[in-house]
Order: sequence, then C-alpha cells, then structure tokens
Amino acid sequence: MKLNRQQEEHVLKVYSDYLTVEKGLSSNSVSSYVFDLQKFYQYLADENKSLFKIKEEDLVNFMQRQALSGLAPRSLARLVSSLKSFFKFLLVENVIRKNPAENLSSPSLWLTLPKVLTEEEVEMLLEQPELTKPQGIRDRAILEVLYGCGLRVSELVSLRLEDVRLNQGFLVCRGKGSKERIVPMGRKAVQAVKNYLQNVRPIFDKEGSPVLFLTRRSKAFTRQGVWKILRTYGQKAGLSEKLHPHILRHSFATHLLEHGADLRSVQMLLGHSQITTTQIYTHVSRERLKQVYDKFHPRA
Repeated sequence: MKLNRQQEEHVLKVYSDYLTVEKGLSSNSVSSYVFDLQKFYQYLADENKSLFKIKEEDLVNFMQRQALSGLAPRSLARLVSSLKSFFKFLLVENVIRKNPAENLSSPSLWLTLPKVLTEEEVEMLLEQPELTKPQGIRDRAILEVLYGCGLRVSELVSLRLEDVRLNQGFLVCRGKGSKERIVPMGRKAVQAVKNYLQNVRPIFDKEGSPVLFLTRRSKAFTRQGVWKILRTYGQKAGLSEKLHPHILRHSFATHLLEHGADLRSVQMLLGHSQITTTQIYTHVSRERLKQVYDKFHPRA
C-alpha cells in the first residue's frame, strides 16, 4: 500500500505525542526532535522519496548534505540521535519492517567549550541593576538566582512562589522531562529574592499570580524576556561577549569545580541525567588554567 505525505505527517504527529506522553519529555525537547525531523521530511519531499521506503544510504546522503550546509558537529550529532529514535519508534510500532538508522553513527564530536564569565565579570554583571528602582531589585534577584543556582532559563521562568523556601535556603526546580530537583540557594540569592518579594513583587502582582518573577504587566517572563535583561546589563557592564542565560549556568558549574566541588555534586545541582554531560566543565577549567599559564608563566 502506498502511503502519501498526509499519512507521513500523521506519523510525525503520533511520534510527537509519544515523546510527550510516553517519554515525558519537556515541550522544548519535543520541539527539538520535531524540528530535526522536519528537516528530514523536507529532504524526502525534495527527493520525492517515501518515509516508509527509506534506506540507510538515503540517511547517509541526508546527513552529508546537512554537514556540507555548515551544520555544527553538535547539531549533526543531535540530528543523528533524532533519526535513530524516530525510526526505532516506527519499527516498534510496526510502521516499518527494517530500521534504516540502526547503524547510523554520530560524527566525531570535538566539543566546543562553553563560554563562561570570570568571577570578576559575574560580579560586574550583578552590580548593574539599580537597586533604587523596583525593576532593578527584581532584575538583581533574577540574575542572582540564575548564577547562584545554575538554573536553565526555562526553569527560572517557571518558578512559583511555593517553590522557593528562603528560610531553609533552597528552591524546588522542575527541569527537563518535568523532573524535580532541590537546589541550594546562596546567601546573596536569598537576600535578593527576599528584597524582591517584600518590596517589589506586591507592586507587580495585580492578578494573584503564582509565578515568582513577574513583569511590570503582572505576567510571567518568557525566555526571550530574560535574555533581553541579561543582554542589557551585559552591555552596561562592558562585557564584550554576547551574553545569554546559559552563560551564567556554565559559569556556575565552572566556578564550583574551580573551587573544589566534585563532579557528581555538580551533576546533581545542574540536573544532568548523565555525568558525561557535566564532564565538559572539567575541560573548561583545564582550558582556563592553561590560558593563565600561557599568559603569565615566563617559560610558557
């Protein structure tokens, strides 16, 4: 039986529902999988090929085209992972009889070390919000929590009032796949959030919102909204790099390791399911040590 494009799109919708309901992935993760597969669907349309008759050499050809288009190694690796997961699902559901992605291998990943701020740069950034203004008090609390707790921006914007336990010095965070973890809050983060809750949030909260951080319109922040805040203060601090919220998360992990924290503890604080994901920060620390050596040692 020949299956048309409409049926192929239906299969992608069923797979998306499977990732959400059965696998319990976050909406961001599901969107990433679907985005990758939509690239593949476009390839099928361009080549007039059927999803249900695809062969391994077709997948290799698709990946080669993506590589030649300039897709980064990390993105290529994610694309391979998306294809392997998708075709495994099709096989289990008896949509196909043979998995063409079974032997598809990821490209060698030369990890691009994440950019991090020095401790001095973090301090400069945190000093930028004006604490004489309500917005500045709120923004200082946002930055302190991002850096002090190492949160993803999606985790920050979804924090609720009930998630923050200031007297106990921790917050409850919902990470990828709706997994909860407890994250300690440092003294400065606690002070900043207390100041915000006591003096600013009542001004912004006109609708009885359960969300912790609110805009002046009493709405929850979007990820883009937090990114704009960080970019603005980064420019004021004279930081040349284009800042994004994940830089504070990278800095959080790197600074912990530089001060002697063990890798397993950092893994738990970040909410990584695999320690191999956390290990990249050990490379960051080594690279920074090498840069210091090369800059200051007379025999470097």
